[in-house]
Formats: sequence, C-alpha cells, structure tokens
Amino acid sequence: MNQTVSRVLWILAGVLLIIAGVICLINPGAAWTTLSLYLGISMLLSGVIDIVIFARGNRYMAGAGWFLLDGILTVLLSLFLLFHQAFTMLTLPLIFGMWLLYSGVSKFVNSFELRRLGVPGWGWFTALGILLAVVGFFSFWDPVSQLFALSFLVGILLIFQGVSSILRACFAHRFWRL
Repeated sequence: MNQTVSRVLWILAGVLLIIAGVICLINPGAAWTTLSLYLGISMLLSGVIDIVIFARGNRYMAGAGWFLLDGILTVLLSLFLLFHQAFTMLTLPLIFGMWLLYSGVSKFVNSFELRRLGVPGWGWFTALGILLAVVGFFSFWDPVSQLFALSFLVGILLIFQGVSSILRACFAHRFWRL
C-alpha cells in the first residue's frame, strides 16, 4: 500500500467519524440504540482502516504496531457495541470511556516512538493522546449523570477521533520509512 492510499483511507475514516460526531451533536435526543449504532459503525470502519493500513504498509511505517493494536481493539469494541445493544445502552458511558482512554494512551505512547525516530509533528499526537486519555478518564467520574450529556460528549469525541485520523493522513509521509 502506498502513502496515497493510506492517506485516503485515514481521511475517509476521519470524515466518517466527524459525520457521526456531528449527527450526535445535531440530534442529542437520539435513541440509545441509534447512538450505539452510530458509534459502533464509526468505530468499526475506523478500526478496519487501521488494520488494513498496517497489513499493507507495516514494513515501511514507523509505529505500525500501535496502529494495529488500536485497530484491533477498536474493531472488537465496535462489534460488542453492534451486537449487544441492550447491554450497551446501560454501559455506553463506561465502554466509550474505556475506548477513549486506551486510544489516547496508545496515541501518546506512539508519539514518543515517532519522536525517537525523528518524525516531525510528533507533538500533535502527544497532545491529542493526552486530551483523549483525560476525557476518557473523566467519563468514568460519574457515569449516571453522564447519560444526560452522552450524546454531546460522544459527538465531540467522535470529532476528535476524526481529527486524529485526518492528522494521520496529513502526517502520513512522515510515518513511512523509505
């Protein structure tokens, strides 16, 4: 897989995540099943794209193992969201918080690998990783009251994840070892 295809796939994942985030913001009264469906589909596509990019370019890309791990965990969590919607409606704040916490930590750790390899722009991933991890941590603080604000929170955080994917596309040329 070349850099252009990777960029297009990351932009596609980013745009889909941002669209899902905007839908959550526009329709905060959406049914929980609809919300978990939006979240599950967006996460599934994002995870699959990370796995495909790893499979096609892991020998040429710095920090590829973190993309694979993030993609696998995102796919597994998305399948859980899609196939266990009754349980998901009760635990969505916790599940979403776990995903954000892991995703933020993995981006944070990956940024230091990019720094070690001399990749310019690694600080963007550090900042975004910290932001995602902090928001994921705070989502555990009071999950009951969070149910009322979950649609807004999910919308904002899906947009952050979409921006992260688009940033990957913007900095993709820096990930590839030639």
